[in-house]
This record gives sequence, C-alpha cells and structure tokens, in this order.
Amino acid sequence: MDKAIILTTGLLNTADAKTAHGLIRESERFEITGVVDTQHAGSDAGTVLDGKHRNIPVFASVEDALPTGAQHCIIGVATTGGRFPDFMLHIVKTAIENGLSIVNGLHDYLSERPDISELARLHHVQLTDIRKPKKFSDLHFWTGEILHLKTPVVAIMGTDCALGKRTTTRLLMKSCSDAGIDTQMIYTGQTGWLQGGRYGFIFDSTLNDFVSGELENAILTCHAETAPQFIFLEGQSALRNPSGPCGAEFMLSGCARHVILVHSPKREFFDKEPHFGKIPSLETEMELIGLYGSKVIALALNTEDCTADEMESYRADYEERFGIPVLLPIQEGCDRIIPALKSLLK
Repeated sequence: MDKAIILTTGLLNTADAKTAHGLIRESERFEITGVVDTQHAGSDAGTVLDGKHRNIPVFASVEDALPTGAQHCIIGVATTGGRFPDFMLHIVKTAIENGLSIVNGLHDYLSERPDISELARLHHVQLTDIRKPKKFSDLHFWTGEILHLKTPVVAIMGTDCALGKRTTTRLLMKSCSDAGIDTQMIYTGQTGWLQGGRYGFIFDSTLNDFVSGELENAILTCHAETAPQFIFLEGQSALRNPSGPCGAEFMLSGCARHVILVHSPKREFFDKEPHFGKIPSLETEMELIGLYGSKVIALALNTEDCTADEMESYRADYEERFGIPVLLPIQEGCDRIIPALKSLLK
C-alpha cells in the first residue's frame, strides 16, 4: 500500500474537508502518514476530527511531512462546485518539487493546467484526476437486468449534502461483518474510491445518460463476483436539494427497495444556505421515498450541534414517531439495525 499525506490547508475541522475525514477514518488504498494543515499543526488528525487518536500527525507544511515517507499528496477538500482553491496551488507545486505525485478529487483537473502538468513532467511524478469522466466506450447503458436481482439492495440516502452517508455506509458494513452478515458497498463518490472501494463509479463525473447504467453495472458486477447477502449504495446529495437533487436513481435504476435515511435534526436549510430553502420534514421525505416504491427501514443521525442529551432525545422521539431503529453511527456504530437487516433475509 502506497503512503500518502493529505492536504487540507486550514480546513481540516470543516465540512469542506470531508474527503480528508474519510481517509483519516480508514483507507484500503493508501496508508495515510500525515495531514498538512497550518491551523492544526502539532495535533493528531483523528483527535481533531472526532476526538479519537489515530496516530496521524498534522504538519504545518509539505516539507515537514516528507520524513513520513509518503509518495503521494492527496487533495483532501471537496469545495463547492469542485473548483480547485487558488491558495492551494503553490503548496501543490511544492509537493511536486519534492517528488510527490498528486491525487486530486476535484472537478478542476490539475493535469489540464499547463504549468502544473509541466512541473510534474520535470519531476517525474503523476497527476491523478479522479473525477475525469470515463471514455464513452467504457460506459454502460441501463439494461433492466437488475430487475431480476434477488439480493437486497439498501440505499443510504440523506436529507441534505455532507451528512455522513459514506461514513454511515462504512460503519454499517462493520456492524454487519461483526454480526456475520456478508455485505458489499457500491461507492458513488471520489472518497469511496480513495478509501479503496472495489465496486462503483463517480456519480457526478458520469454523463447523465449513463448514470443509471453505471449504477446497474456496478451492482451486477459486485453481485456476480462476491454474492453478498446485502449490497449497500452510497447516496449522494438529497432528493430535494435544489443545488443537486439526487436519489431517484438509487431506488429506480438500482432497485434499492430499502433506504437508511441520514438526517441532521438541527440543520434547517439545504447546504446551510437560507436562500437554498428549508429542508423538508422527515415525514414528507419518507412519504416521497415510499412513492418511489422503497421503504425507510432506519434513520441515522448526524448530531452536529447536538448535546449528548439532545441526541438521545431526538432518537427517542423519532423511534416513537416512526417505529424504526434510529442510529448514532459516529457515537455508537450501527449495531442497532442488525435485527432489522436479519429480518429481510428470512
């Protein structure tokens, strides 16, 4: 496994660094040896993220991180619109000059910037732009073959962006593994690939006509090669987020008849932007999911801005109102849903 440092440059403790957050928690593709973030230099990245020491030091500069032996520098931020932050470019150049290959998950491709590309050529390093679309010849169109799939498909969807859908999916898989349930995950974002996902595609880099087909192909390939008891789909955005509505594909094209819905009780507006509009109620979101022919089998709470007492209060309220398990993935994992999943296998 190649070693890598992550570049967050002051954003480590913000939602913009969600790519870094996923890699700090786990990665099967890279060994993370450090994070470059001036605001938190001297700390442990895991401690900054969620209070759990993970032996991943935070450095003030790329030069300070070089003794870790990293071969790659991963761009650890996911900015609005996927634009590359200008203030990061000089740090990227420093990384290249020190022999580090760059792994970039933003829509703004470094390989198409002549100065960066030439610098990488001179220093014999690679520029990997994860979000570059597949070639047309490599894309799949939806066939309908998935309609014959018997394996339960569960979509982990959310009421907004950046709620922890991917993290919840990974924690679900751990709980299932501990319970002896064989699962696989279909990744749909760049961080899922960075973490070592075997099956999936990058949703927002795929031509719209082929999103359904790429989803179907990933699910069917996963089923053919691993025959799991459940297939989990990593959701993106939200059904009614106007800046990027998404979710119908998972239920219709991916045949996800079961949904685990991630929700932040204290988040009022989409993307925390009042002009984007208010996040609709859980009742109407669950009703909408039902109209697609799917059923919400559990809620998972993003507990941002909640006290410990508030977390438990929201959980008790939702379990009473909806009669389904309510998970606190970060605090407790996802063991609470195991009985419900086992009932689907009978």
